[in-house]
Amino acid sequence: MTGRVLVLGGTGEGRRLAEALVAEGVEVVSSLAGRVADPVLPAGEVRVGGFGGAAGLAAWLRAHPVAAVVDATHPFATTMTASAAEACAVTGHPLLRLQRPGWAEHPGDDWRWVDTLEEAAAAVQGFGSVFLTTGRQGLGAFAGLTARCLVRSVDPPAPPLPGRTTVVLARGPFTVEEELALLREHAVDVVVTKDSGGAMTAAKLTAARELGLPVVLVRRPPLPLGVPTVATVDDAVAWVLGR
Repeated sequence: MTGRVLVLGGTGEGRRLAEALVAEGVEVVSSLAGRVADPVLPAGEVRVGGFGGAAGLAAWLRAHPVAAVVDATHPFATTMTASAAEACAVTGHPLLRLQRPGWAEHPGDDWRWVDTLEEAAAAVQGFGSVFLTTGRQGLGAFAGLTARCLVRSVDPPAPPLPGRTTVVLARGPFTVEEELALLREHAVDVVVTKDSGGAMTAAKLTAARELGLPVVLVRRPPLPLGVPTVATVDDAVAWVLGR
């Protein structure tokens, strides 16, 4: 195809897609939300910061020569995904959703599914030591917990936080051995996470299985209707090149 492609990124898939498209000679501009202070930058042009909702994204698309949009944001970036669907419907830009598959249970897993962070907070009432790996944006849902809470994030989380919170600043991926050591060090007895999918953050699930710990998982939100979706970077590259 000719013309630039806007990749709504911030994920490993977004970075790999930008790299693959640039290698194919496609001009790419990647948009990052700017929530991480020192993000890993993708190949090609990069813009940082929001658009101002669907109307702002539509205005940006009208003002910039872009042939297509690929939404490669996090599976739980619901606001951006909804804005992309609305903006592209209004402007007529082709839109593809690139979303990695969710995790699959293995024998020995003790997974407890919930629909929201608030339900996750209710599900861990009564546990003594909780590992919160839901991302620093939604930690306020757990502010009422009285258990010891372990939070790991790239940047320091903002309050409100649970009263007995230990924060570990680190950037993944992490090995199973590292996750086992962390869970043991903090005597964790339940893990809370979102069904983000992907290998980069799956080691904690393996570690929880090996230690016999329950995992409370937040289900993914539904995708906008009518938006084609692929699960791999290769399929996204094929979609772009086939336009």
